[in-house]
Amino acid sequence: MQIEFKTGWLKFVIGWATVFLFRLIPFRPPNVEPMLATIMPFSKRYGSVASFLFGFLGIALFDAVTSGWGVWTLVTALTYGALGPVAHLYFKNREATAKNFVIFGVVGTVIYDAITGVAMGPLLFHQSLAIALAGQIPFTLMHLTGAVLFSALLSPEIYRWVVQNDAIAIRVPHSKVVA
Repeated sequence: MQIEFKTGWLKFVIGWATVFLFRLIPFRPPNVEPMLATIMPFSKRYGSVASFLFGFLGIALFDAVTSGWGVWTLVTALTYGALGPVAHLYFKNREATAKNFVIFGVVGTVIYDAITGVAMGPLLFHQSLAIALAGQIPFTLMHLTGAVLFSALLSPEIYRWVVQNDAIAIRVPHSKVVA
């Protein structure tokens, strides 16, 4: 007798690779990246823990390969990780539509930038709150532009072609152990 089960790990690798490769594009404007737009579709199907891990590990793995880990890695990884369960709660009773992805993308981006830019500037870099807020405004505007575009265009496609696509799931046969 064989038991088959599906795993979503390959889908997570596709999601991480999408974000990772985009973030490697040279001369990319700061804060224009598809992390949140990729977390949202995964949160709809895989729940709070998996979407937390998607965001957290996506940042931690990228930093490990590119710039190394630091306190900034912990802050950004925890913040993107925390947005995963919040996205899961938001999408739990909502359709995975471009409109809903954009709404959450805007709110999630503002929350992310408030934590990682406005709050962390004074705490980590000894900036005044006023300087942190003023400096964050142009970055948040760029981040919001990217979030709206990625949420409207990329999130629905990732949901349809990756997250919901059972053809990507891998079935692993196991033998029943007889004792």
